[in-house]
Amino acid sequence: MKKLFGILFFLFTAPSIACSKPANIILILADDVSADMFSCYEQADSAHTPNIDQIAANGVCFRTCFAPAICAPSRACLMTGVYGNRTGVFRNDMWAFDSRGTLFTAQPSWAKLIRDAGYATAIAGKWHCGAKEAWESVVGFDEYCLWESPGKIESHFGTNPITTGQRDDVTLPDTRYWYPSMVQNGHYVPVDKNDFGPDKRLEFLLNFVEQKTREKQPFLAYWPTVIPHGPYSTTPDHGDVLDIEQEKPDTAGMQRDQKLEVMNQYEQERQQRFIHLIEHLDKLIGKLVARTKQLGIYDNTYFIFCADNGTAVTAKDRGVERGVHVPFVVQGPGIKKRGLTDELTDFSDIAPTLLDMTGTTPPTDTAFDGKSLLPFLTAKTDTHREWIYAYTGPVQVVRTKTHLLEAVSPFYGKPEGRFYYTSDSRFGRNYKRVDGEASHAQDRQRLEAIIASLPSHLEEDHPFWTSKLGTRWLHSNDIEEAAKKQLYNHSDYSFYDETD
Repeated sequence: MKKLFGILFFLFTAPSIACSKPANIILILADDVSADMFSCYEQADSAHTPNIDQIAANGVCFRTCFAPAICAPSRACLMTGVYGNRTGVFRNDMWAFDSRGTLFTAQPSWAKLIRDAGYATAIAGKWHCGAKEAWESVVGFDEYCLWESPGKIESHFGTNPITTGQRDDVTLPDTRYWYPSMVQNGHYVPVDKNDFGPDKRLEFLLNFVEQKTREKQPFLAYWPTVIPHGPYSTTPDHGDVLDIEQEKPDTAGMQRDQKLEVMNQYEQERQQRFIHLIEHLDKLIGKLVARTKQLGIYDNTYFIFCADNGTAVTAKDRGVERGVHVPFVVQGPGIKKRGLTDELTDFSDIAPTLLDMTGTTPPTDTAFDGKSLLPFLTAKTDTHREWIYAYTGPVQVVRTKTHLLEAVSPFYGKPEGRFYYTSDSRFGRNYKRVDGEASHAQDRQRLEAIIASLPSHLEEDHPFWTSKLGTRWLHSNDIEEAAKKQLYNHSDYSFYDETD
């Protein structure tokens, strides 16, 4: 009865699409990978991703999308449309205002709002977004197939797949890839050692999409895949089964030239594994798109592809543009084919966009930091927003189409940050340092005003630092070492002036 009421409510409260069939949504989130690794962004040394390229060609590929530079705040912003300044989710180990437990009670998730409006909702992959689990009613997913360790499965559901004999006690460096450990709708998923986790979770999604199509119920399928997060495993198309982590060579006793040669070979093989994982994800996306065509729902389905933060080691957790610059491509009913666009977007736009796509009206007291992309996507307007914003821990990044202010952190003793004129360049190329230049002073003031208009962001006097979690962080971390990483690019990507 509740589901029937929800569907009727949806039909009578969605004027934008009430006279047509409600659209479906498939939202895909890659894990730890920068925009430059996808061939639609036309950068050197990218993976070959024809299926993601096709989504971009059929719709819109945002050249510049920002997301928080690390997992938890990125996913929190995606799910709520609210920046960490207000939710309190600043970094994986920085949850202010008891936000780990209150994230989805202080502000609603789009999954709950869209489910309550009559959509079927499902999630497959990796959750890792606060203390509330994806299957809890306050979060809003009807069905789920998630990577969880045997210990976590036991703590959640009271049964351990190893001690019950459902799973061999095999020592693995990770269980997200080969011989995956997963729970689906309250039950451990039986697997064997030849099973590859992303493939198994795709099976769940394909079944969900087919079932809801057969039932004629609109759906939103969220696929926060584990690919290509480390360890850089082999895939079913490349390498041996259960070869999850590449062994680092022992260079003890080697001459310098030999060490360099061995380590260079290791890094090349590691990069190749990384690329193979990305290309495997693209292959799975192709299978999902093909299934929607077979089911006759392709033309009425939105496909959104993005990633949670920049590539691990070289970008992740860095409060610079490469840390927060992620892919974002979208196609679907009514979306104009624009290809690459210079319009800006960030992760706070996702929640209001999904609500707009489904005709879901949020409660009157719901406030988003972003706004719906749908008017721009459907060519009702030719512009979207003038600035975008992201962060990691106590470091903030903000930009317009032509100017970038990054590494802003009073806590780390860098309240001024670094200021650049980028013109229409991206990916760190041809950026000009313009701190103090009178001809760019107005643009700097504009970016500083944007930061000043937002709630406090972990300045030295922020209440987080006197909380139990904050004092623990201060005692457990070397602030100088943290600043060295979070305020600068990896040496391989230091393409512009970062001098202090």
